[in-house]
Amino acid sequence: MGVAAKGAEIAERFPGGKVAVGTVDKILNWSRASSLWYFLFGLACCAVELMCTGASRYDFDRLGMIFRASPRQVDLMIVAGTVTYKMAERIKVLYEQMAEPRYVIAMGSCAISGGGFAYDNYSVLRGVDKIIPVDVYIPGCPPRPESLMHGCLMVQKLIRTEKIKEWSAGKMSEVDLGEKPYPTHMK
Repeated sequence: MGVAAKGAEIAERFPGGKVAVGTVDKILNWSRASSLWYFLFGLACCAVELMCTGASRYDFDRLGMIFRASPRQVDLMIVAGTVTYKMAERIKVLYEQMAEPRYVIAMGSCAISGGGFAYDNYSVLRGVDKIIPVDVYIPGCPPRPESLMHGCLMVQKLIRTEKIKEWSAGKMSEVDLGEKPYPTHMK
């Protein structure tokens, strides 16, 4: 169904013009989903695929996705690569500095489960979801740019289905991170 046909369904005719009818949730969620600013962690080889997705061939900008370097200006965190225990604390602090509502994508098998580096290695965290909640997992070693774009579209779909009352009341951020799942003696 095209945009014109869909627009005709929700528009009512008035003398001198049209008025679009919609809920506040749909309008606000559409605007939030159409302007996702992302904060990335290029920790390993997945960062190359992440940079490729932002380049001219795949062009994240057409989805309204803009890279920002400050955690206070972003909605989405993309963790791309191997997460070590040393970096885990910094990722958690930066995640907590992000404004609500916030979303996380774990990109690559190393960010999801530690990858091939998790075995016989004392310094690799076996999944970023041990320290912060993850919304979308993108498997692969490294995943293709098309997979990352699909994951970002999944986050946009998630945003469009949310209710404003839920995230404004803080119900979405009530994630119990509990005790640190990694050894504290390794700093």
